[in-house]
Amino acid sequence: MNILGLSAYYHDSAACLVRDGKIVAAAQEERFSRKKHDAGFPLQSLTWCLEQACLSSDDLDAVVFYEKPFLRFERLLETYLAFAPRGLKQFLTALPVWMKEKIWIKEAIRKHLDYQGPIYFPEHHQSHAASAFFPSPFEESAVLTLDGVGEWSTVSFGRGCGNRLDLLGEIRFPHSLGLLYSAFTYYLGFKVNSGEYKVMGLAPYGEPRYVQRIRDEIIDLKEDGSFRLNMDYFNFATGLTMTNERFHKLFEGPPRKPESELTMRDMDLARSIQVVTEEAVLRMGHHVHQETGSPHLCMAGGVALNCVANGRLLREGPFEKIWVQPASGDAGAAVGAALFGWYVAHDKERKVQGGLDSMAGSYLGPDYSEEAIGTILDKYQAPRQRLEEASLLKRTAELLASGQVVGWFQGRMEFGPRALGNRSILADARSPEMQTRVNLKIKFREGFRPFAPAIREERVRDYFDHDAESPYMLLTAQVKAEKLRRLTEEESQLSGLARLRVARSEIPAVTHVDNSARLQTVSAVMNPLFHNLLLEFERLTGCPVLINTSFNVRGEPIVCTPEDAYRCFMGTGMDYLVVGPFLLDKRLQPEWQGPSGAKELD
Repeated sequence: MNILGLSAYYHDSAACLVRDGKIVAAAQEERFSRKKHDAGFPLQSLTWCLEQACLSSDDLDAVVFYEKPFLRFERLLETYLAFAPRGLKQFLTALPVWMKEKIWIKEAIRKHLDYQGPIYFPEHHQSHAASAFFPSPFEESAVLTLDGVGEWSTVSFGRGCGNRLDLLGEIRFPHSLGLLYSAFTYYLGFKVNSGEYKVMGLAPYGEPRYVQRIRDEIIDLKEDGSFRLNMDYFNFATGLTMTNERFHKLFEGPPRKPESELTMRDMDLARSIQVVTEEAVLRMGHHVHQETGSPHLCMAGGVALNCVANGRLLREGPFEKIWVQPASGDAGAAVGAALFGWYVAHDKERKVQGGLDSMAGSYLGPDYSEEAIGTILDKYQAPRQRLEEASLLKRTAELLASGQVVGWFQGRMEFGPRALGNRSILADARSPEMQTRVNLKIKFREGFRPFAPAIREERVRDYFDHDAESPYMLLTAQVKAEKLRRLTEEESQLSGLARLRVARSEIPAVTHVDNSARLQTVSAVMNPLFHNLLLEFERLTGCPVLINTSFNVRGEPIVCTPEDAYRCFMGTGMDYLVVGPFLLDKRLQPEWQGPSGAKELD
């Protein structure tokens, strides 16, 4: 049985193909269109999914769209009526788009696929919950989903067992933890649905001096994690911005202009909203545990990408184990939709295999043969050296150890927002200058953005206070005390972004200012090639840790094809490119005539 799951029309459109309960292909539309966070109908990604499985639309048994369009449209209408006459401009802006395409999903699916079979429409948070529980390694689990808003729900919780998934409670729009965080993202001058990572990364540079003000004025947070927002401070229900003048007055000024200098107030605001978010997630976790009695928790939704909150929930919360969907946002809801079609709509048996999740390491996208890679490199007349695997790993490790930055393109592309060792930029975590160099000269983004350490899973306890796997970079952990260096008195007195250039540990390029790290543990089973590269680097240097950041520049999606990789390599300050078995030295390449630097502000 072949089931196609789709998400579209808001942000991060995607497609996923499930065959007899197994996820065989999944990809975001942005990787093909090269338009970051592409929200359009995912025609290219669904076409690739079908081609990957050698199928046509005639072979599909069901198509599942990740939400109920008419229910979402109902929310739009009811929100306008509730706030009328405020919100008229927003309503008149949204209505034509709805009437033209968003409400006619079934017709669009039939047209684009030439498909006449059954189409299912689970609710948005059902799809998120399905994406969290069904691929998880647990036979039974509590489930928590948190995002901006679906049709009506912004938070839901429930319990999964076998092939059953029962949602037991919810919080409804306009009260939304995701929209609250996005409001501060907007206020701090970053782009909503893209810049939330920046707020999380900026938070440790500030102090939580606005926490009480947020609790007193903005959010009424209960002990069980339920909450209500004071809508007098927000504009997202009735306008085209997230915050209003009352919000700006409360926090002593207008929204920060994008690209302007960050102030201590900005950093303090980021820290404050991060603290409030973590507290809300912790309280929700305790309530969900109390209601379900499960020792396990599965999470999805955009807020579940907040790895700092996830890390606190694992360390301080009531659950023995937590599993977070690696594509927790709307893209991952395509996976949930397809699995909903298999387990719920068709009532198929669910079996957990050996305590492993069924996301295949999230390596679910396209891969390319040596021949296909060679054809692309020939197109650009790119000099390269072909190496056997052992020699390739040894040479790459030597380059990294000597301070070179390497683009690493191997195997199947990752599904979700993180590069996990197949579409990655790699560098030496021991270098105090490497964080700033990679951010400014290669990624073309803010220097404060932290990088993830990739480490073989068998070595993680030697460097981090962490006893669990973290294959998807969705948990933070503290660097072990014995790996930290003692700061000088002068260094200890620094504040704000001045703290950025202080080396804090033996692996300073991946140690954030609060001595935390967004951890990726690498398994020899899930990614043997990347695991062996880490092993080769450790043999050479004694250090088992590399910087792993996504293979892209600011404003562009992660690379998908060998051509994407070569163009990104040539347009940035990367020193070497490893693509399949080929090693390319930047110094030997023809003069680059294409674009350089960031495509656009993100």
